[in-house]
Amino acid sequence: MNITIWPHVISMPIYFGILLFIISFFRKHYILSAYFWIAMLFTFPLWMIGGVEGWFRWAKILSVLIPTIIVGFSRIAVYENKEGRLWNTLKSEQFLWFFYGILFLNILEATLKDATMGNYYNALTGFLLCVTIPFAPKFWRITTSKYGDLIAYTTASWNFLYTSWNACFVYAESPIYFASSLCILLAAEIYPIIKRRPELYIIARIYTLAAHLVLRASFDIFPMTMNASSWFNPDVLHIWGLINFILIVPYLFWHMWQLHSGNSIKSFTRNRGMKQ
Repeated sequence: MNITIWPHVISMPIYFGILLFIISFFRKHYILSAYFWIAMLFTFPLWMIGGVEGWFRWAKILSVLIPTIIVGFSRIAVYENKEGRLWNTLKSEQFLWFFYGILFLNILEATLKDATMGNYYNALTGFLLCVTIPFAPKFWRITTSKYGDLIAYTTASWNFLYTSWNACFVYAESPIYFASSLCILLAAEIYPIIKRRPELYIIARIYTLAAHLVLRASFDIFPMTMNASSWFNPDVLHIWGLINFILIVPYLFWHMWQLHSGNSIKSFTRNRGMKQ
């Protein structure tokens, strides 16, 4: 199989670096972040020009952008201790279930799609990822210091499994976009490693996915700059999905044991000062 990689050698590192900057910038500038993503909703005329067709693609973009906006205003509510009926809702612990639910549905949506494509082992991996999301509000919070981060106490192992599962899903569902999607997945994976804080994975994932979808909807440059359709191999897909499933099974048992034994506070949060 003839695989052209030279365009990717240039474009992928550049895009990866831009995505790392986006994560860092929107983490630090939490107020600007909330209003920036509202502004991105008004780029919808470009989505029509760019060829976004069908209700599913529109729903996908909006289902990412709207929660990203809500994340921004929840960060403001908690970090600045805003008062008012709406602000109090956004900063309540129970509202953290909303973010948990969005993550759960995001994984479930791709899992069902995986199953319809016959990628069964990867679909099972996605289902088990849903099962092993740390519960809200116990393992979710928005910090009152250091930018008002949305924290989800996922483990480094869960982050890796999510990254590998999602990459395998994109490899099956949209091979042409695999290289660009790999960039957004690796940026979200590497950023928490650089910071030595696995709990930043979800917020990194939120901003990279939102940026990617808006860019793809407005100016879809990826088929020209990072076309990875020639990389697809059905044998690789099957083996990859099987490996993901093999890896997540012991993680599932470990996760359940931590909950059963009462060690989850320590093992999930890595002794970062959460109360019992």
